[in-house]
Amino acid sequence: MSKSKPIWNEEVKMKKREPLNGDMSVETAIIGAGITGILTAYFLQKAGEKVVVLEADRIGSGQTGKTTAKITYQHGLCYHNLIQNVGKEEALDYLTANRLAINAYRKLIQEEKIDCDFHECDSYLYTLEEHDFLKNEEKAASSLGIDTLITTQTELPFPVKGALRFRGQATIHPMKFLRHIAEDLTVYEDTRVDSMESNGVGEHRILTNRGKVTAKNVVIACHYPFNLRPGYYFARMHQERSYVVALKEATAFPLQNLYYGIDKGGYSFRQSGEYLLLGGAGHRTGENALGGQYEQLFAAAGRLFPKSRVSHYWSAQDCITLDEIPYIGRFAKNRQGIYVATGFKKWGMTHAMAAARMISDEILWKETSFGKVFRPTRFHAKISLPNLLIEGSNSIKNLTIPKEPEKKRCSHMGCFLSKNPEEGTWDCPCHGSRFTNEGKVVDGPAKKGIK
Repeated sequence: MSKSKPIWNEEVKMKKREPLNGDMSVETAIIGAGITGILTAYFLQKAGEKVVVLEADRIGSGQTGKTTAKITYQHGLCYHNLIQNVGKEEALDYLTANRLAINAYRKLIQEEKIDCDFHECDSYLYTLEEHDFLKNEEKAASSLGIDTLITTQTELPFPVKGALRFRGQATIHPMKFLRHIAEDLTVYEDTRVDSMESNGVGEHRILTNRGKVTAKNVVIACHYPFNLRPGYYFARMHQERSYVVALKEATAFPLQNLYYGIDKGGYSFRQSGEYLLLGGAGHRTGENALGGQYEQLFAAAGRLFPKSRVSHYWSAQDCITLDEIPYIGRFAKNRQGIYVATGFKKWGMTHAMAAARMISDEILWKETSFGKVFRPTRFHAKISLPNLLIEGSNSIKNLTIPKEPEKKRCSHMGCFLSKNPEEGTWDCPCHGSRFTNEGKVVDGPAKKGIK
């Protein structure tokens, strides 16, 4: 059994790219070589733009390599909440962007003949309890034109009280896909961005540990923006961790569709070749002092699939915005030419394609009709204000109250860190930075290690 090593990374070897070697100028520089950054670079280069990608580690070494790789616009119980919180028009724009993202994957894979295990399927939200959540979601989804069905018939090895089906979703092998589309791109690995400055006349200078890059456009696609100001993303997001186990010999017949439990403590399921991926046991980063997440999933696997055996297990991290809608677009009102894509919640594969299309279209001066709902400068007072107060209170508490006797502080903004027994890391409950036991940065926004 291979701890913290996703199945994707064992099956695909990415060719090593050289670091940046000195200063250079380009039209567009992209920070982060995950699926969002690579897709954005791909579309821009196809349009004739001179573009480079800067990556602190390796291509796909961040959250892309840890995803469960579902390509879907069924994002939990989202459409009822979207209509209630931001209105039907913006809910429809959210749906349209993600629906087009699925179509974009399908088209790109067909045109480029990419061997990446693309599998079209249905997606189900399921519940084991009696409540009206599925009915409310079905009503909202239907009002937006989604073909829906509530049923009790699924492939799952246990009975459900109800399951809401969406047709036309998909799964993918993320690293096979990433390897193909990155092939002809200029990517500098082992090139850490330390800071960025603008000269006020449309040029931006990116300072790295390997040299300086001057660009007309900059896309921040490194999962979590590292800039404190402007934008203040640290005050408008938090991070959460989720866990996955890969099971072999789980079922006689592989699951053909996607399943996501909406109950508290529910699990998600998807098949990938011989592996059944079982996910769940999530929590806010820095708030799992007792651990036990993997043990919970192991127990669920033994209970639900008694003939299965665990072959791999790993975890991922997701950014959650105040209104649970991603921030995609211009970084700040007074920062022309700087773009950001973050806050994908747990639906990074679909949002990554949507973000890549929207940002590349804006750079290329193409019109997009649904960018307003994702605009990073938005503020929906009804839902965002209460969550902003919660985030602020949480940060103040963790800036003043030590989490552990060692009193280790995050190098980002000084919050006290919490020991993560599940991963052996030190995690920040304020903004989600993570560090190894030796003090090396694992996840941002922190850029410097700790002692």
